[in-house]
Amino acid sequence: MRILLVGAGGVGDAIAKIAARRDFFELMVVSDYDLSRAEKTIAWIEAKHGAQNGRFVASKIDASDPDSVAAVAREHGATHVMNAVEPKFVPTIFTGALAADANYLDMAMSLSEPHPENPYSETGVKLGDDQFEQAPDWERAGKLALVGMGVEPGLSDVFARYAVDELFSEVDELGTRDGANLVVRDEAGNEIFAPSFSIWTTIEECLNPPVIWEKDKGWFTTPPFSEPEIFVFPEGIGPVECVNVEHEEVLLMPRWLNAKRVTFKYGLGDEFIGVLKTLHMLGMDSVAPLRVRSANGPVEVAPRDVVAAALPDPARIGPQMTGKTCAGMWVTGKGLDGQPREVYLYHVSDNEWTMAEYEAQCVVWQTALNPVIALELLANGTWTGTGVLGPEAFPAVPYLELMRTPESEGGYGQAWGMEDRLA
Repeated sequence: MRILLVGAGGVGDAIAKIAARRDFFELMVVSDYDLSRAEKTIAWIEAKHGAQNGRFVASKIDASDPDSVAAVAREHGATHVMNAVEPKFVPTIFTGALAADANYLDMAMSLSEPHPENPYSETGVKLGDDQFEQAPDWERAGKLALVGMGVEPGLSDVFARYAVDELFSEVDELGTRDGANLVVRDEAGNEIFAPSFSIWTTIEECLNPPVIWEKDKGWFTTPPFSEPEIFVFPEGIGPVECVNVEHEEVLLMPRWLNAKRVTFKYGLGDEFIGVLKTLHMLGMDSVAPLRVRSANGPVEVAPRDVVAAALPDPARIGPQMTGKTCAGMWVTGKGLDGQPREVYLYHVSDNEWTMAEYEAQCVVWQTALNPVIALELLANGTWTGTGVLGPEAFPAVPYLELMRTPESEGGYGQAWGMEDRLA
C-alpha cells in the first residue's frame, strides 16, 4: 500500500505519527500546500522512531486542484489517497484520486446545502450526496471510496454496525453522542474560548439544519441546537447537555443498517452555542467573500475564514488543554433475547496521554486513529469493496479487535467500552 496523505495539519500530522508505528504500508507521502508542515511531521517521526528509509516523504500539493492531487498521486504511485483537510476540498480530492486510479478515504463528506424554502423541516442537498452520486464511476473503475472514516463519523458507525450485528435483535435508535470535559487555558491560567477542532467545520456542522432519520419519514431537518438532553458520559466526564447537530452518521447509517431512528447529538455547552449564534447573527459564518479595504487596496475574504484565522489553531492548543473527550454510540431496542436493552459503546481519549505519546491534542488524535486502522484492514484484505461505501458497510468485529489488542500483540492498544444502561 502506497498512501498519499493530503494535509499535514492537526489530523494529518497525527495520522502520520500513528501510522509510523505500523508496518502495513510501503510509502506515505505527507503532502500540504505548506511544504514545511509536511517536513515538520516527518522530522518528528524520524526523531521519535529513527530513520524511516524513505517510507515517509514530503510533497507540496494544492488540495483545491484535482489535477494537482492526481499529479502527486501518480508521481508516487499512490494506491490510496487519504483526505485530511477541510471538507470544502472533498470534491477536488475525490475527483483527483479517481483520476489517478487510486482508492480514497476521508473523515468528512461533501458539504450540504439547506433546502431553499423549508430549511428546518426538509433536506436540500445532503452531506455526501455529491459523492454517492458518483458511486457508479468508482464501481466501474473497481476502486473504493471509503467515506466518513474518522471518529464521528467513522468509529461511531463501526459501533453501530457492531450493535446491529452482535447485540440487538431490533434497534429503535442509533444515536451518536459526543461529549467532553476539555478546558483550554492561557499562559496566566485563565480559561479561554478555543475550539478543539476546526472552527470552519464546526460552524458548518452546528449552524446548518440538523438532520434526523426515521423509518416512516426518511430524512428531515430541525432548527439548530434542537432537542437538548442531558447525557452522562463515562470515565469521569459526567453529564453534558447535548443538542442535535448536522452530521454524516445520520446520512450514512440508514443506507446499511436497520433502525427505526438515527440521530447525532453533540455536547457544545452554553458558551459555545452563544458564540455560534452571535457569529451567525453578524454574518461571520458566511463563506461568501466580502470586499474589504486594506492598506494594499481592496481584497476579498470570506468571513468564516477570518474567524478561523483569529482563533487559536486547534493543532497547537494541546499543551494548554486538559481533560478527556468521548465519542460513542447510544443504542436502544431489543437485545438478542428479545428483552429491552440500552447500550452505550464508546472510546475516550485523554489529552495528557496523547500529548505525551504523540504531541497531538486528544480530539485530533482520536479522529486520526480510525482511518489508520481502516487503512490497515484494507491493506491486509480484511475489508474489501468497490464504489462509495461508509464504515458500516464493513464487518465491525475485526476493526474493534484490532483497535483494542495491545500493541505488543500487533494491535493499537486502544480499549473501547460498553455500558449496559438498563437496570
